[in-house]
Amino acid sequence: MLGAWLTRGLVMAVVHAAAMTLLAKWSVFHPTDQTVITSVTLAVLVGVAALWGAVDGWLGKPDRGRAWFIASLVAGVVSGILYVIGRAVFVDQTGTAELGAALTGGAAFSALLVMVPAGLGLFVGSRVRRPAAEEEPEPEDHGPDDGSGSQSGQLELPEAEPATSATSATSAAAPRPKPSPVSRPAAARARKRPTVAGRSPSPRPR
Repeated sequence: MLGAWLTRGLVMAVVHAAAMTLLAKWSVFHPTDQTVITSVTLAVLVGVAALWGAVDGWLGKPDRGRAWFIASLVAGVVSGILYVIGRAVFVDQTGTAELGAALTGGAAFSALLVMVPAGLGLFVGSRVRRPAAEEEPEPEDHGPDDGSGSQSGQLELPEAEPATSATSATSAAAPRPKPSPVSRPAAARARKRPTVAGRSPSPRPR
């Protein structure tokens, strides 16, 4: 916050003091031709404040309105002091008698020339949409690769294949083995033969 309004206030004060000193110098050599140069100077001062305010609004600077309000007050007072010094050095050796007027009416006029254009710039700049930055998707971190296709520290196990309905259907449809015709009479005779308790039947001689 401190750096924001201090930087803007000092820069605008220097710009305003330089512009007013140039106008005073021009009026000495061209007393009857001041309309064009005055209009151009005012347009430059208004444009600088409006452009700077629009950039702050576009960037979304925090507390930009308060910063520009304080900066306009600082610019008005400091520009009045710098104007008196610049005029005394480069124009007509003006003394401290001009300091009172520069710190009252001149400072107020300079403050308005900063505050109003900067406020309009903030309003316009905040309505302009900033282009959305294209974010590249970050690659997923799967850990270091040991060259065998598996991650280090992890053991890949083969996935068990689930039993499908086709396999069950194939096993159900498989034909059951039929008993041979030779074993059928032998099994029937074994059932008809009498047995003795505790002894197995002895084979009948053929």
